[in-house]
Amino acid sequence: MSTTLSSSEAGAAPMTPRAAATLIVLCGAIFLEGIDVAMLNIALPAIRADLNLTTTTLSGVVSAYVLGYAGFMLLGGRAADIFGKRRVFLSALAVFIAFSGLGGLATEGWMLLLARFVTGAASAFMTPAGLALVATNFPEGPQRNRAVTIYASTASAGFSLGLVLGGLLAAIDWRWVFFAPVILALLIFVAAIRLIADRQTKTTGERFDIPGAVTLTAAMLLAVHGVTRLEHPDQNLAWTLGIFGVSAALWLAFFFLIERLSAAPLVRFSIFRSGSLVRSNLGALLFAGSFFGFQFIATLYLQELLGWTPIETSIAMLVIGIDAVVAPILTPRLVDRFGNDRVIFAGFVLAAISYALLLGIELDWTYAAIFPSMLLLGLAFSIAYSPLTIAATDGIHEDEQGLAGGLVNTAFQFGAALGLSGASAIGAYVLGEATSAEARLVSLQTALIVPVAAAVAGALITAMGIRRCRDLPRDQVMPS
Repeated sequence: MSTTLSSSEAGAAPMTPRAAATLIVLCGAIFLEGIDVAMLNIALPAIRADLNLTTTTLSGVVSAYVLGYAGFMLLGGRAADIFGKRRVFLSALAVFIAFSGLGGLATEGWMLLLARFVTGAASAFMTPAGLALVATNFPEGPQRNRAVTIYASTASAGFSLGLVLGGLLAAIDWRWVFFAPVILALLIFVAAIRLIADRQTKTTGERFDIPGAVTLTAAMLLAVHGVTRLEHPDQNLAWTLGIFGVSAALWLAFFFLIERLSAAPLVRFSIFRSGSLVRSNLGALLFAGSFFGFQFIATLYLQELLGWTPIETSIAMLVIGIDAVVAPILTPRLVDRFGNDRVIFAGFVLAAISYALLLGIELDWTYAAIFPSMLLLGLAFSIAYSPLTIAATDGIHEDEQGLAGGLVNTAFQFGAALGLSGASAIGAYVLGEATSAEARLVSLQTALIVPVAAAVAGALITAMGIRRCRDLPRDQVMPS
């Protein structure tokens, strides 16, 4: 890291020691988010065994985080502008520390759900504030570009390392999956107080769209809760349909009432005139949904059916982290040659093949049979993740770039919750009251249909964008 930070690139002046230290602290925060998610996913079977959680509650431990993240992402960026980036960053980091610690002390499922939801909400405030601090602490030009590139790539490295650390810590005690981020966050907090400066004055007199944020979060929570209830479709069906109905009403209220009347809306409806943004957001939702659903299924399969240890599971999934190495080298070249849509389409196809290869999993499979799927999924991430983000901001006016970025990140997080809940609900429905290894295998095989279907749907939506770009003149493809 030190060599990278001090190097000069494209005429950029070398960073001062203080600037380098500031960047390390800010990168530490996004790294913290990456390892936090990855470590928890590996520890899920150990958590279930200790607290005797149902499959629905177990999936909720993961989806609670991403729902909190998605629900408050847009509000978090707005808060940083209004109240000051440094203040929001430090406050969110303090909340993260407190509730991650609560997760480590949990003795009931509801405590974990609460801890993860609030931790996700804290990350939703911390992440945009951290990125904004990178922009304001480094001068515009090559040095800022270098800092932003390093910052963005740190999250992938955190996720990859989190897969290994999650296995190691879960092998000791799953509670360390929560306590370890607390220790790292405390170190970052102390260093941030000393090093980070907010060089841009906070905005005064601006409105804060709290009703919009609350409505958006409630709509997503109810949608995911409705999906989880589908594991028992014959029980209280009217209540389940009512939940979906209220969720739909809240979505409509958010977009067509609250945001239209708000003096400072989280989302300006006109931005959805961009076909590229709409397709990219749908793609982000489906891509994240397929991956999180798959990872949940794969973790249960490897540990609960094949009897692998958390460390073995971590190593098995580590190849997915190949995107941290391959993406910066391969993806820009592919995008330059083929364009975002074609590269995204290839990523969805690779992901669909990866998931489909595991539809025939058996109780005696070895890692040699699983490895091709893990490798293909790593390549899919390498070539699809960044272009989805780029395409979401393509053709968007400069003053709406932040909104477009917030929307696609929200789509990633909401999709993760939906995909995870959908896979969990289908698996639980197929399993029913059975407990045998064979019945559990069948339930996981059936649940794999969710990531396969999501990846295929994402490929089809992306293909529509490719066809549109081919059939229409360029000035009609992008909104003016």
